[in-house]
Amino acid sequence: MARNAQEWAQRPKLPPTHYVDTRLYTDPGLFEEERAKIFDRTWIIACHESELPAAYDYRTFRHPGGKNLVLVRGDDGQIRVFYNICPHRGNVIVQEPAGNARSLTCIFHAWTFDCRGNCTGIARRKEGFQDRLDPRDVGLRGVRASIGYGGFVWVNLDDEAPPLPEFIGAALDILEPHLREPLEVFHYQQVVVDANFKLWHDTNSEFYHDYMHYFNRVTGMQQPGYFERRYVPFPNGHASVGSMQVQYDRYEGSAERKVGWPGLAPGGWLLVDIFPGMTFNLRTSVIRMDTVIPLAPNKVLIELRGLGLKSDSAEDRSARVRDHNAIWGPFGRNLHEDLLGVRGQGAAMRDPGTDSRWVIHGREENMTIHDEVGMRHYYATWSRYMGRSPSDPFGERP
Repeated sequence: MARNAQEWAQRPKLPPTHYVDTRLYTDPGLFEEERAKIFDRTWIIACHESELPAAYDYRTFRHPGGKNLVLVRGDDGQIRVFYNICPHRGNVIVQEPAGNARSLTCIFHAWTFDCRGNCTGIARRKEGFQDRLDPRDVGLRGVRASIGYGGFVWVNLDDEAPPLPEFIGAALDILEPHLREPLEVFHYQQVVVDANFKLWHDTNSEFYHDYMHYFNRVTGMQQPGYFERRYVPFPNGHASVGSMQVQYDRYEGSAERKVGWPGLAPGGWLLVDIFPGMTFNLRTSVIRMDTVIPLAPNKVLIELRGLGLKSDSAEDRSARVRDHNAIWGPFGRNLHEDLLGVRGQGAAMRDPGTDSRWVIHGREENMTIHDEVGMRHYYATWSRYMGRSPSDPFGERP
């Protein structure tokens, strides 16, 4: 039956682990705290190594913690990452999103830096600084970087954080056999959504919302084995979903994929969520990688990458691109439907006093596909980083 205002505001009659306060998605103070306590301390995918194929290639990256970074492939082939900040007056050095340059030059006062972050030139240094400033003392601020798991470039702003393999643990073991051949990005897209970053990742953490996707219903949900797929939680908030065979030909106008993927069964589908906001999605012939970049409490930028094999023939690559765009491209099926879901949630959470007050993560189906354990597992990790209860973030529960 319908509820009045007092009943609407009451806590759900569920364990505190099975619902969250919607202020997690709207409060500006919590948002800034998440940036500092979570994103500044965890490993984040900045790009794929194929996006920096040649020496001196560079690419900028807006880190989820709000930092402006630049990635550079050196003359030795190594990819290094730096704060995109000139140590002289704090100006942004690299203005373009990507390019190739033997040195990085700050437009403000023409200070220059090489691919290893060394300061190589200070305009009129002798005249202005005499012998008081050594260029060796004003190099760029380096950032920890690690390349792995299919050639993705991971960064971590925390110099003391555990190494990448320790952070990932066994979460990507299910994908590792399929990531051994060199990969290449063929699709890059950015989407800005009026919703909190966690709402997007929540959607990737559960398949109960497959009712939203007609394509998924007819090619997956109605097929044998769909409801038996199991969630596997891992330390540090990561989780994977068991594989299944997608029947692409069950959708009118679609057909079985012409190309497959090394080691993956025909029609195979694997998905792994990495805390705090990345998703590996291997769907028969294509890998898609999503990375969330929070911009504000109610705004998130999502970087979407589609990857094939570097060794693809022209015919195979063309097929992978078609397969990718049919599901995820700018006019693909699933992407826009997911946007409708999270954007609607964001709109309903603008005023927690009168609008949505609680989000329920209470389904239990023995860790199978429609169990909401993925979200409960995510928020348990969120709680450890933040030192707050997701269902009572401000300590108001009696």
